[in-house]
Amino acid sequence: MINWKEISTIEEWKSHLKGSRENPFVILKHSTTCPVSSNGLNEFEKYIKTEPNQEVEYLMVKVIESRPVSNQIAEDLNVKHESPQVIYVKNKEPYWNASHWSITQEHMKAVLD
Repeated sequence: MINWKEISTIEEWKSHLKGSRENPFVILKHSTTCPVSSNGLNEFEKYIKTEPNQEVEYLMVKVIESRPVSNQIAEDLNVKHESPQVIYVKNKEPYWNASHWSITQEHMKAVLD
């Protein structure tokens, strides 16, 4: 089973972004105080627990606790910040993103598999 990894520093973010040419990843921007975000996290985890794309790494950043990282992601990818938000990054570019109620196991499966 694949697990997601939380990132909390700009250095971790920059390292993943730089490596996204060889190692694409999906990052979930999660607010620990928001019920809609809890739903997004549940859907993200449901996807990972089924048959996720094995060639993609799964990351999460808590937007309140790690605000500088969250802001840097929005700036580097030129994707307006929302939470919850899931962004698929490859070749240092946002390939796909979804937010709020659009984050579903089925939607992730359709894009990633």
